[in-house]
Parts: sequence; structure tokens; C-alpha cells
Amino acid sequence: MMTRRREFIALVGGAAAAASSLVASAQQLVVPTIGFLNPASPDTFAGPVAGFRNGLKEAGYVEGQNVAIEYRWGEGHYDRMPGLAADLVRRQVAVLVAAGTPATLVAKAATTTIPIVFHSALDPIKAGLVTSLNRPGGNLTGVTTLGVERGLKRKETLRELMPSAVVIAQLVNPSDRSLAEAETRELQDAGRTFPLQLHIVNARDESEINAAFVMLVRLGVAALLVGADPFFLSHREQIVAEAARHSIAVMYFTREYPAVGGLMSYGGNLGNTYRQAGIYTGRILKGEKPADLPVQQLTKVELIINLKTAKALGLTVPPSLLARVDEVIE
Repeated sequence: MMTRRREFIALVGGAAAAASSLVASAQQLVVPTIGFLNPASPDTFAGPVAGFRNGLKEAGYVEGQNVAIEYRWGEGHYDRMPGLAADLVRRQVAVLVAAGTPATLVAKAATTTIPIVFHSALDPIKAGLVTSLNRPGGNLTGVTTLGVERGLKRKETLRELMPSAVVIAQLVNPSDRSLAEAETRELQDAGRTFPLQLHIVNARDESEINAAFVMLVRLGVAALLVGADPFFLSHREQIVAEAARHSIAVMYFTREYPAVGGLMSYGGNLGNTYRQAGIYTGRILKGEKPADLPVQQLTKVELIINLKTAKALGLTVPPSLLARVDEVIE
């Protein structure tokens, strides 16, 4: 009788241990999910996304191992963004990563509880994303490239390369009104500094990009600045090809353009900014609050020039400008 009792106790104990082991295994299988919202397309953002994953890895998280990522891409259709953000909120993701100002604004409108890590070209305070850079408060923090604020420097650099250019234009995407308006103000301010004839040209889809370059030729535009919009970045090969076809010198905001044949760029490295967003996402997954994480301002900028493109346009890069170049593409 005693033997049977001992066997029963052992059996119960073994079952309890097995159940405990199953629970522990199930807990190990449950990983946090990150929502990644971007208004562009995945095939054109491979580099920045790789930077984001590198930042996550530095923080101790590897996609497919101890963290999952739900990607939502707008494919250039900004009107889809609210629905995509709402879907991620319904899925109760642990952190919502918003790439670009359009994604950040809709993410902010979609939730006040899920932590949001953003990447923005605008000043986050002016854009109404946070009330303070050092103590963001609320559920948002992230990284800003201050891409718009560096617009004047881009114009100055373009003028240094083309001192005789008096007709200059800015390409903006009216679908992102906040960014388009900010970049337009920057161009108008530059017009008060330099004796320029200024034009604003809009493009919100592929056909409008082609039409914009036809308009630039009609206006006699010698030089163009392309706004820091994710849609333009995802269509950089089309923009670079149109610029070459119509012999228009173009200044861009990131090296991804000169890398595919664009003339020049001045701005931050997107891979580095997305990496910082990945680090912040990992820190939040570990328990830190976005309200306590200062918004990171990208301080390092790069001047990139594609000499092959400059030569094709008949431009000679002055030694003073060449001496400041961070990377030359030949």
C-alpha cells in the first residue's frame, strides 16, 4: 500500500514538473512584437531597415529569435497610413516604430498608450510630436535628422557648384503637407538671402514625377532640390533618371541618391538614424519609457558628390567644395 502511495506521489510530482516545464517553454516562445510603419515600399528601404535591425541587435534583440516585427508599408499611398497604423494598434504591438513624419503623425493619432519611436526630418517640437527634446513626455520619442533645417546649407552648396544658376526649384510631395510647407518656407527664406527666382513643383505619384521634370524644363530651371520625403526616396532611380534625361543638376538629402547616379547630397546617414531608432526600440522593450528618452538629433552630416554625373552635366567641382566632400563617387 505504501509503495503504491509513493508511486502515486511520484507520478503527481512528475506531472507537475512536466506541466511547469511546458509553461516555461511556452513563456520562452512568447516574444514581443514590434510594429514598423513606413509610407514607402520595402524594396527601396532595405538599407535603413538593415540599420534598424542592427540597432535592435545592439540592444539585445534579433528578429526571428527573441522579437517579431510586423511591417506595414504605404507603398507611396499616404492615405493608407491611418488604416495601417490602426491595424498595428489592434494587434497590440509592444512598440510602434514610425518611419517618416507622415507615419509618425498617424501613429500619434492612433494611440496614446503604445510607445512610439519615430524617425523624422522635421523639428519634432515644431511638428507637434513632442513638447521637449530632453524630456519628450507622452508616448513618443525617436530620432530627427533635421533635414528641413539643413535645407539652406544644401542651397548654399548647390550655388557654390553652380554660381550662375538663378532659377532654382524645390520638388515637394503635397501628400505630406507638414513637410512640404516647411521645405517651402525654407526655400522662400533662401530667396531673401540669394538673388534667385524660385519655383515649387509638386509630385505625389510616379506620373507626376515625370510631369514635374517637364515643367522644370519649361520654367528654365537650372538646379533642383529634392525634398526629404520617403516617397521620393523610394522612387530615387526614377528621379535620378529624369534629372539626367533633362540635364538638370539636383541636390538631394541623403547618399542613397548619388549612389544610384544622382549629382550630390547633403544630410545624415539614414542607416545610422534607423540604427538609433532600433536601439531606442530595444531599450523600451526592456522597460524604459519613451517619455524619459531624449529625442536624438543627428549631428553628423555627409556631403556626397558623384563626379561622373557632374561631368555628364558639364560641371566642374571647385577645389573649395571638393575639399569638404566626405565621399566622392566616380
